[in-house]
Amino acid sequence: MHAIETEDLWREFRGRDGRVIALKGVNLKIRTGELFGLLGPNGAGKTTLIRILTTLLLPTRGRAYVLGYDTSREEDKIRPLINMVSGGEYSGYGLLTVKENLWMFSQFYGIPGPEAKRRIEDLADLLNFRDILNKKVRTLSTGQRQKMNIARAFMTEPKVVFLDEPTLGLDVEVAREIRRFVRGWLSEREGRTVLLTTHYMHEAEELCDRIAIINEGRIIALDTPENLKRMVKREFSLHLRVEPEIGVEWISSIECVSGLTTKKTETGTYIRVIMDCEEGIGEIVHGVMRRGARITYLNKEEITLEDVFLKLTGRGLE
Repeated sequence: MHAIETEDLWREFRGRDGRVIALKGVNLKIRTGELFGLLGPNGAGKTTLIRILTTLLLPTRGRAYVLGYDTSREEDKIRPLINMVSGGEYSGYGLLTVKENLWMFSQFYGIPGPEAKRRIEDLADLLNFRDILNKKVRTLSTGQRQKMNIARAFMTEPKVVFLDEPTLGLDVEVAREIRRFVRGWLSEREGRTVLLTTHYMHEAEELCDRIAIINEGRIIALDTPENLKRMVKREFSLHLRVEPEIGVEWISSIECVSGLTTKKTETGTYIRVIMDCEEGIGEIVHGVMRRGARITYLNKEEITLEDVFLKLTGRGLE
């Protein structure tokens, strides 16, 4: 049995601006025990898919199953077995302490008192937040609050956990602690599964067994991080900073260029190009100079997962 499975999953929304199709025939099979990544730009359908899998939204057509149960018909069997954490969420009650909030959530799930206390203490040690157990939630930093949210989700000992950008906006050390905890939780016992969405490519590469890339409601690639990178093995990534800001759409017309993304800087433009021939580098350099700009940084790098994403979708995650 797969932990998560979807069959020709569609979701349509209707509003004042007409019809929006968020999911277009999504087929997924996520194995039990897998840490599965779902990557896609904003509006690609990630959140809609997670809402269906967590029984918060019905599909327009198709089927979705979690631990063998139909999300449209057997939500009462699914909900005790799953949990979810979203990045940037403000959960809990500010007037209560961290320990009181976690205790309250444990009682919602009917966890016996002594067992709830043990789990709270264990999670506080594993996530390194014992020092804030008696602090009121309203006084916590973003990182401290997210550790509490993570503990809340895992305290129920779910079989499947949905992590929707769990390290969004966190500092490096807190994000590292959360990733370490998730890896440890998965390896501790068989039968546990995690579905992760993230905007941080290095996080996906570090954590995920397999990754699906979703764009405009469709799964356009699904494989291990290494196999995804092999899809563009012969290509390389060129990074430039140019000053002042110039239009760079012309770079896409160069024959050996297969991907282009740009970002404004304070003084110019940052350019990332996916290409498969070094001759094109000279063409880019001359093109920048002809347009009255100068190159302040240029570096050729090996392909990363972010480059694969750019090539497949034609845009970055932002």
